[in-house]
Amino acid sequence: MPIHDYEHDEAVVTKSKSKLKKPPLYKVLLHNDDFTSMEFVVFILQSVFQRTDSDAVRIMFQVHTEGVGIAGVYTHEIAEMKVTKAMDLAQAHEYPLLCTAEEE
Repeated sequence: MPIHDYEHDEAVVTKSKSKLKKPPLYKVLLHNDDFTSMEFVVFILQSVFQRTDSDAVRIMFQVHTEGVGIAGVYTHEIAEMKVTKAMDLAQAHEYPLLCTAEEE
């Protein structure tokens, strides 16, 4: 049986550290309009974005007074899914609510 000489082995093990970059985050925005009720905006914030009652009301008033409010911040795929869900619910209830996502 051959004997392996480990002292003269030329194989070298190197460690490489690769740093993973965090995915970009996207703000999901609700836009004000003259037809969507405040109650429906609160409903969207609670059901789609899992906001508490007080947060939902605060964001709804921000949308109403400033014209736009941040519903949440998510990765791209989740942001797009929430935009689609909010827009589908608004359309099903015949509201023209606009919901968009933009990179943070």
